[in-house]
Amino acid sequence: MFKVRQIFYIVCSNFRKWHKNPQIILCFLLAFIFCYLLSDKVMQFAQEHGTYLQGTEAFIWTFGDSQSVLAISILLLLLFSGVPNLSNEVPYLMIRTDRSVWMLGQIAYLILATFCFMLFILASTVFLSASRAFPANLWSDTAAILGYSKMGEGLAVPAFVKVLELTTPYQCSIHIFLLMTGYTVTMAGVILFLNLCRNNGGMVGGIIYSVYGLMMNPDIVAEWFGISMERIQIANILSGWISPLNHATYYMHSFGYDNLPKFWQSYLFYLIASALLFAGSLYKIRNYQFRFTGT
Repeated sequence: MFKVRQIFYIVCSNFRKWHKNPQIILCFLLAFIFCYLLSDKVMQFAQEHGTYLQGTEAFIWTFGDSQSVLAISILLLLLFSGVPNLSNEVPYLMIRTDRSVWMLGQIAYLILATFCFMLFILASTVFLSASRAFPANLWSDTAAILGYSKMGEGLAVPAFVKVLELTTPYQCSIHIFLLMTGYTVTMAGVILFLNLCRNNGGMVGGIIYSVYGLMMNPDIVAEWFGISMERIQIANILSGWISPLNHATYYMHSFGYDNLPKFWQSYLFYLIASALLFAGSLYKIRNYQFRFTGT
């Protein structure tokens, strides 16, 4: 229990640094602006057609697409660029605990900070759509129009018929929230591990992680492997399995009649990937050379 309390204090110490921190304020401000820009087209569509949205639909249609997930997750590069945080109090913490406990505190902080960031994203989209939203767990007329017509494609809104027919809004939003959290926690693990391997290596690794997910678009995969448009489904399945970003995309999952990953398989993928990265961080911290530059 004593070590658990130490981990808790280390986590609290990291969160206290958020107070009036310009970098943290900028990160959350940009996240809110992104939510506004990405969800505004859905709100404008509802206003133009005189329809309403279910409370979480703005979140669903905004972040059910891989490019939107990528845009928001890149902000984590700003939020976690300095991990592990080697501020002035760290030498005193290291005297009172050991490296493993300190690193577990950093890992717990990354997970909780990512979860808070995703909650902020969800709350922002719900807030922005509140003026034309209802709480019932039913798809709205706006969703029906977007899903069963070509208007959704014209707006680049990922409203798919299989989502409307096989899920409910709250079930769908929970899956999207968890998938985004898994993707971003794994990115945080990449940043932490590579920062321990090499100074500022985490930023480079986070960018590569994001670019890799973006390049694993089914159309790009089909072009790379010379897959014809008639067999594009093969590229779709291949990219769905090998891309972390596609694992975070809701409609890139199996709904019982294709070979795409199931939700539990994507959760397992993120769990194993993040666990390996955090285990690697615990290993690297044993011989990590601390360099404190504070006064």
